[in-house]
Amino acid sequence: MKIIGIDSSGLVTSVAIIEDETLVAEYTVEHKKTHSTTLMPMLSEIVKMSETSLQEIDAVAIAAGPGSFTGLRIGSATAKGLAYSLNIPIVPVPTLAALAYNVQFFDGIICPIMDARREQVYNGLYTFINGEFTEIIGQRALAVEELITGLNAEFSGKNIVFLGDGVPVYKHIINEKLETTHFYAPSNISKQRAGSVAVLGKMYYNRNIIETAKDHEPVYLRLSQAERERNEKQLENRE
Repeated sequence: MKIIGIDSSGLVTSVAIIEDETLVAEYTVEHKKTHSTTLMPMLSEIVKMSETSLQEIDAVAIAAGPGSFTGLRIGSATAKGLAYSLNIPIVPVPTLAALAYNVQFFDGIICPIMDARREQVYNGLYTFINGEFTEIIGQRALAVEELITGLNAEFSGKNIVFLGDGVPVYKHIINEKLETTHFYAPSNISKQRAGSVAVLGKMYYNRNIIETAKDHEPVYLRLSQAERERNEKQLENRE
């Protein structure tokens, strides 16, 4: 089985190809470029370098959200185009689950956080139980303070590892207010990796968690900034 993995949900652009148990290729960039200019050239490059025919691909695994609204739309459009043209399914992989999957077999709580602005983060909580990747709390958007309060209450005495683009933004708050032992993932696994999306995608594919290109839509969890500002203005006008 061959699966293409795509993640453009955050600051990183990442694409990968897996075949059975092998990560055939992965191309990851985080350097002052937009997903619209990097994603397709990167995909073309790994297909070429790995001598992969697109006709061999069985599914497209996409980091389905939450994340950057623009990034999610670009990734979704790319996945839809591939799935349509190749007549293959899309495997929607929760962004935070894929991010957490970077930290293999950590003996504790894996806590990915993505900056959602306004002192909020996108977050989920995960762990490995007897080697099996397990969701403790599903994806959500919440205030950083609320997250820390919950971790102090529910996971006192547990080791917690943080990763994601929310870490450099909120690390000072975590260090100040989190009472339990915590760590930060090293830079090589701290951001999105399409290899993790592809491997989880294979797992979900085998569980028949798939969508058609027509049905696939990104998962935003909350309104965009433009929509929030519009609603705020409408409320102001009513007052």
